[in-house]
Amino acid sequence: MNPISFPHLRPLPGRTGMIPRRTWTTSAAGLPRFHLLLVRSGGETAEPSSLGPDEAVDGLLGERVDELLKREENRPLFERLEEASRRVDRARAALADIEKQQAEALRTKQLVLQLQSRESEIAVTQKELLKARGMVEESERHLSFGEYDKSSELPRNKSISKEVERLESIKAASISSIVGTLASLPLSLYQATSFTVFALHTTIIFIGTALFGVTFRYTIRRDIDNFQLKTGTSAAFAIIKGLAEIEAGKPLELNLASFVSHSIDGAVSVSENIIIFLAAAIALDFCFKMRLLSPFPMEE
Repeated sequence: MNPISFPHLRPLPGRTGMIPRRTWTTSAAGLPRFHLLLVRSGGETAEPSSLGPDEAVDGLLGERVDELLKREENRPLFERLEEASRRVDRARAALADIEKQQAEALRTKQLVLQLQSRESEIAVTQKELLKARGMVEESERHLSFGEYDKSSELPRNKSISKEVERLESIKAASISSIVGTLASLPLSLYQATSFTVFALHTTIIFIGTALFGVTFRYTIRRDIDNFQLKTGTSAAFAIIKGLAEIEAGKPLELNLASFVSHSIDGAVSVSENIIIFLAAAIALDFCFKMRLLSPFPMEE
């Protein structure tokens, strides 16, 4: 293949009279091969250059650019280009500053909004605190007045409660004495030999059952469902009164007949008194449960 020349290529700098030319030859495999030849200005071909095609083109372009830069008529153009580049850089810096300021302004606005919301919440909380403080002060005034009234009325209330307690005790004694006396009438009529004996026996039972009513109220207190306590109180009064009647009778002799006689009389007397006091206790318990009589104490 014949070499192809490029007439527009100029001589290489540094090599006088040398013009680069590109040629193609055929390789052993039949493929085209590229060569760069240096041709003298007179048309004489020099030895092939060791530079590759890309390197040769880059060298040519670099030389061309240097030549353009060295020209005086192009210097103002490049100065204006540099000035424009500097203005672009300054504009970019100013734009970055503006964006930064806008971001700061946005954050500041958000903080202001948050502070305003917090300020409104604080104002509402302060109003609620003032309202609560006023309510507390009002309550304290009412409490102070109430305590003063209570302290002034305390002695009077105590005296009234004592009077009421005495009245309830009198009611308990009356109920117990009436019921106990009525329960003892059959026995008194059976045992009495005269009106004087009957009256004396009835009077003793009346007084004993009245005392039993007062004692029963103070003993039971508010434990009105305690069966053992109620029956125990009644049995205690009955045993004491029955044994007292035996002691007032004929004296005990040291023989079996006297001992048996006193035992029988004691059992009969205790049984009679148990009937009387149990009747009184049942009546009092009924009055307690029907709220006709108040247990002791009334304040509980």
